[in-house]
Amino acid sequence: MSTTPPSGTPHPGTPPLGTPDVLRRRLGVPDAVLIGLGSMLGAGIFASLAPAARAAGSGLLPALALAAVIAYCNATSSARLAARHPASGGTYVYGRERLGDFWGYLAGWAFIVGKTASCAAMALTVGAYLLPGHAHVLAVAAVVALTALNYTGVQKSALLTRIIVACVLAVLAAVAAVCLTSATADPARLALTADTTAKGVLQAAALLFFAFAGYARITTLGEEVRDPAVTIPRAIPLALGITLAVYALVAVCALLVLGPHGLAAAPAPLTEAARAAGAGPLVPVVRAGAALAALGALLTLVLGVSRTVLAMARDRHLPHALAAVHPRYKVPHRAELLVGAVVAVVAATTDVHAAIGFSSFGVLVYYAIANAAAWTLTPAEGRPPRVVPALGLTGCLALAFALPVPALLGGTAVLLAGAAVHTLRRTATHHD
Repeated sequence: MSTTPPSGTPHPGTPPLGTPDVLRRRLGVPDAVLIGLGSMLGAGIFASLAPAARAAGSGLLPALALAAVIAYCNATSSARLAARHPASGGTYVYGRERLGDFWGYLAGWAFIVGKTASCAAMALTVGAYLLPGHAHVLAVAAVVALTALNYTGVQKSALLTRIIVACVLAVLAAVAAVCLTSATADPARLALTADTTAKGVLQAAALLFFAFAGYARITTLGEEVRDPAVTIPRAIPLALGITLAVYALVAVCALLVLGPHGLAAAPAPLTEAARAAGAGPLVPVVRAGAALAALGALLTLVLGVSRTVLAMARDRHLPHALAAVHPRYKVPHRAELLVGAVVAVVAATTDVHAAIGFSSFGVLVYYAIANAAAWTLTPAEGRPPRVVPALGLTGCLALAFALPVPALLGGTAVLLAGAAVHTLRRTATHHD
């Protein structure tokens, strides 16, 4: 494992503060929390509940708790690492600095590939809710529009995220209120039944974890956060805690009115929950809220992926031209344009369910490396209790291998391809 450079000594790929290529630090704790919420609230509430219920049955709530525990470990490890290494790139930087160049590269590769699939899934969710007959066309339009917004500066993106999060929370509160007060709500539907299995709970937790992974956006924006050593460790647990509370409330409400089997069969779980609770007029509002939530997730996902591309381009793992920062807007404009173009192509040609499974595998590998990196922190560097990275690493690997076989095989193949490219590049460099 490589040793950590002395405090204040940047990696060769990270320019020192004060140079033109450094991003501007403008985000405080509220903005960072909202960016995390915008990422997490989009996918899980409106997309993950039904497939998770199909896998776990009445074990949906234990699966949610398991996903939350692993997410907490990952968040704690990521926050401690981000405070120590406050640069754009997230676990790509942490893996590189703590474990060595290869592990940093693999984390960055897993993040970019997995989160590109997430971007496509969120864009397709927007299209499916707003224009079902032309979902792919609207998905591409959404990607183009949000890429243009991100290009003009992260502060405007944070403002839009704040508006989206407020609207989505209002919709979810309305759904919870009608379900909790409905005559059809039955507490007996929350009880565990004999069909609940450990394998089903594990697979459901893997699917639900897809929704918790949004706090990575906070760490990948490390160079744009004010006082990152304080802001990031505060923002990540806050964002995760708020999201868990919302997820738990909505999952309970959906189970109360639909039951595990009804929830598993629902194509649009919260729409069906509102309808079953006798709140038909609320259904169009829920559809609009789902599209808005997915739009918010897409906005922050593109932000995070482009910052990881920036960090890898600085180290020439990707073309160095992608490391350019716009002189006026202070954003990695070339990286954002490339990410937007790739996501638009994927959104035009892929299926949302395949994208979610593929993304989950990449994200779980990414956090497994983050936990391994956190294990190397010393007490003086703010190391978390050893059980935290150990549980996070074990949990990530267990959930990754619990995913459906196509996602597991496809994700493994892409990671091996990335590792082969890294090996060939290093071999060519040594020969030169």
